[in-house]
Amino acid sequence: MLRFGTRQPEDAKIGQIRRIGLFATLQPKELRVVGALLHERHYLDGEVIFDQDEEGQALYIVLSGKVLICRQGEPETGRIAEVAEGSMFGELALLDGSPRSAQARADGDCQLAALSRADFKGLVETHALIASKIAIQLARGLGQKLREHFVTMDARPL
Repeated sequence: MLRFGTRQPEDAKIGQIRRIGLFATLQPKELRVVGALLHERHYLDGEVIFDQDEEGQALYIVLSGKVLICRQGEPETGRIAEVAEGSMFGELALLDGSPRSAQARADGDCQLAALSRADFKGLVETHALIASKIAIQLARGLGQKLREHFVTMDARPL
């Protein structure tokens, strides 16, 4: 069940998102702009955040708890990754609306912040400098994930 929590004080929220790599290059004023776009959501243990093949609508940041990325409906046998507090997932949703490649579900109660593709597009139009800083960090993060993937692939026996 999706529940909306009480809003935390702005300073606490800004302090929390400042530690996220995606926003590492933003100034305090820029962080407040982005903070206003983030939608906080609470999920209960086992609750599905999004399903595989669903259109990607938002990037998610784990504010507390952790999230399991798995094959559709296979949380135990189909584990792909665990996303810890302070990390993000679903980044490609900011760039395109392609279908999700896996299911995401809460692994214990968790609190997430979502940045929707629509809000990011609006940010591009209204605060291009902030959006470009986020886009650069997004590209760096995706590049790192690709490098890690290829290192893992190279380590596999043929």
